[in-house]
Amino acid sequence: MNYYMTKCELEIMTVLWNAGMPLSRSGILERSVEKSWKDNSIHILLNGMLKKGLIEGEGFVRSGKVWARLYSPMITVEDYYLDQFEVSITPNLAIILNTLVEKNAIGKDILKEMKDILEKHCK
Repeated sequence: MNYYMTKCELEIMTVLWNAGMPLSRSGILERSVEKSWKDNSIHILLNGMLKKGLIEGEGFVRSGKVWARLYSPMITVEDYYLDQFEVSITPNLAIILNTLVEKNAIGKDILKEMKDILEKHCK
């Protein structure tokens, strides 16, 4: 599936992913520390994300004297980035991995973990 998100939508998704629980609009605003959108834009952004199927309504919660709708992500962060990786390029994974290792972008602990994963799947 091709998940297209604007920068603002990705910022909201990151907040929802990190929260690990459904959030209301005010909860999203409270947790959006460095955002590139204005607070008043959240209604438009969330409605667009609902239409795209990126988020879903998860019921309501009492917020002061009113009820607030809760939102949760419909996709995982892993699925999103895997999709972006597959859509953006048709990579030669060996070249990418070699480049990351040569530039010291991957630590030895991650390399060991990757080695264990590869050994497990090559058996």
